[in-house]
Amino acid sequence: MTYLAKRLLTFPLVMLGVSILVFVAIRMVPGDAITAMLGTEAGLLTPAQRQALAAYFGIDQPILVQYGHWLLGVFKGDLGISVIHGKPVLGIILERFPLTLELALLSMMIAILVGLPAGIFAATRTEKLSDLGVRIIAMIGQSTPNFVTGLLLIYALSAGFGILPTMGEFTPLTVDPLKNLGQMILPAITLGFAFAASVARISRSAMLDVLSEDYVRTARSRGAPKRWVIWRHALPNALIPVVTISGVEFGYLLGGAVLVEQIFALPGLGRLVLEAILQRDYALVQGCVLFIAFNFMVVNLLVDLAYVALDPRIRLGEGS
Repeated sequence: MTYLAKRLLTFPLVMLGVSILVFVAIRMVPGDAITAMLGTEAGLLTPAQRQALAAYFGIDQPILVQYGHWLLGVFKGDLGISVIHGKPVLGIILERFPLTLELALLSMMIAILVGLPAGIFAATRTEKLSDLGVRIIAMIGQSTPNFVTGLLLIYALSAGFGILPTMGEFTPLTVDPLKNLGQMILPAITLGFAFAASVARISRSAMLDVLSEDYVRTARSRGAPKRWVIWRHALPNALIPVVTISGVEFGYLLGGAVLVEQIFALPGLGRLVLEAILQRDYALVQGCVLFIAFNFMVVNLLVDLAYVALDPRIRLGEGS
């Protein structure tokens, strides 16, 4: 059995475990969906009205029965009905996910385009002032919380100079690309700054290890140009840890950057999950977490397959 087949077979087992965990965990939160939905007006409901609402949303049955019904619906592509929105959960997730995907892609582009060259630059000038500067900036980027970076950017570029908009009604990319980019650039920089710092540190460390290898010294001794040695021989082997951390970070970003989406008032997946938890929208929380877990597993699988493309010596699952 191939490595890919084995990983695909584990998908249903992992998703089942995640579904059980989130199903139980959300029901351990104090309160109930009806009270969260109606607020103070829930106290005006008669017992019959409350019972009717509970039956409509399927929360009047034992927890095992609720889980069984929900799981059967998942197999049919039905994640339930959202209490907050009154619409199918899957449709709501697919409405919000493009924004989160765009934010994740923009953040990753910023991180790779800034962090990777910075790490290579520092590795080729080790122990020099430029190397120290890159390391200090990277430490600042990793130690600064995203919400602090976001608030500073809002103050500096929006409130201070009025260059970019802070927040407001979101414009989809397909409607107005320029306006969309103006709304997404600050959140992307906020997330990409810390991401770029991690990439810079990892790529610097990996490049230092590779540059000390015998084949690199041999290439240099034969008179190969320094740039050729770095970009053709050293970089491909140094990319594996960079791909690893990029895959993990990208998986987290696809789950929604809750704080950043909240600060910039972006209607993404992370903000949707937060609202669903606060409103005790069981079906929406369960569907979102299941969707996020699936995305994370797909990204990890793609990262493993990328190892083989970067280094043909790696054979995933060979001999097992």
